[in-house]
Amino acid sequence: MNKFLFKHIDNSALIVFRICFGALIFLESIGAIITGWVKRTLIEPQFTFNFIGFDWLQPLPGQWMYAYYAIMGLFGIFVMIGYKYKWSMLSFTLLWAGTYFMQKTSYNNHYYFLMILNAIMVLLPAHKYASIDAIQKPSIKSNSMPNWCRWIFIIQLFILYTYASIAKMYPDWLDTTVPELLMRSKQHYVLVGDVLQYKFMHYFIAYGGILFDGLIIPLLLWKRTRKLAFFASIFFHLFNSFIFQVGIFPYLSLAFAVFFFEPKVIQRLFLKRKSLYLTNNVIVPKHVTLFKSVFISYFIIQIALPLRHHFIEDNVLWTEEGHRMSWRMMLRSKSANTSFRVVNKATGSSIKINLDDYLTKKQKRTVSTKPDVIWQFAQRLKKEYAKNGMDISVYVRAFVSVNGRSSKQLIDPEVDLANVKWNPFKHHDWILPSNLDENN
Repeated sequence: MNKFLFKHIDNSALIVFRICFGALIFLESIGAIITGWVKRTLIEPQFTFNFIGFDWLQPLPGQWMYAYYAIMGLFGIFVMIGYKYKWSMLSFTLLWAGTYFMQKTSYNNHYYFLMILNAIMVLLPAHKYASIDAIQKPSIKSNSMPNWCRWIFIIQLFILYTYASIAKMYPDWLDTTVPELLMRSKQHYVLVGDVLQYKFMHYFIAYGGILFDGLIIPLLLWKRTRKLAFFASIFFHLFNSFIFQVGIFPYLSLAFAVFFFEPKVIQRLFLKRKSLYLTNNVIVPKHVTLFKSVFISYFIIQIALPLRHHFIEDNVLWTEEGHRMSWRMMLRSKSANTSFRVVNKATGSSIKINLDDYLTKKQKRTVSTKPDVIWQFAQRLKKEYAKNGMDISVYVRAFVSVNGRSSKQLIDPEVDLANVKWNPFKHHDWILPSNLDENN
């Protein structure tokens, strides 16, 4: 195992990836400002639905989240040029993690992926060539890196794509119900809008997605299929970029290709002045046992997290329990009609909540379908009314449709959500049964 992990190989792929990665996180940060994402998600709301347990984490007041994202963009440039790389990468990681845990209204598994990728990049010697750090301190300059620096990306990608493929293997995806629903909202697209409505496109998206996610990493690893797989990746990720507008992530996925091609190919294409490392020395670090324990433990967690919903009662498509951080991407379509009723415990008087008084349009969509966010809003109402000396109960009527099915009641309307606790490790029985069955 020592030879596999600590054999030194050419670091051209990591250097090129660092440059691409820095440019992409810069574009992600500045793009969030330019497109209005920061305004809609972090400035306009009165409050955000943070991850449960991070109640103290709220956006900066006023317009300061613009500055927050501008600073993130600056750190992206520093990563790209390799200036004070470790501190710049660590700073971006902390700031990105802050916004990740700060809000769930715009939750995306890609945001989670970028967070863990940031943390990985902090640990890598990605600044040891073609960087300002290497110019200012020539002693750190190196043409090599340990083999684990390559394989940590490959294993992580394999886990991600494999779970993404497996998650699609359920009836509503296999019979093209979900792709059809997703494409229905794209009818207005110029040139391709009408084509996306054809049944053959729905089958292509459904089964092409399963095959691509399930096979892309093995095909990239095998030399005979590598080029074909890379061109398939270009088509797949550009398609996703155009149809779903998922930010930098299709391009980030393409950037990972550098870890699958031979170092001499990467060096010849991107770093012609760099000498190729060919020695393959094995250099075992001082704290090798600790390193291997952390390395193995990390991937055990990555393998285990996406499985947790199998140990929670009912269907994750309905309950959302175990959905996040599980590579379950663009798998379902939901619509809902949800209302909140507050009851004054002292007088018994009842008040129907006008969601427009508290939430943005996007927040209303989130609070209508996701049980954890529904619970959080009930807790928020309890605190708001407590400020006026009123002890309340909160009851919810939520009728939710999954993948075009007829609407069913999601939340037990007799349960006071203001006075129940949240347990992140088990099913909540105030979420009513779904009767969804992924296997039939």
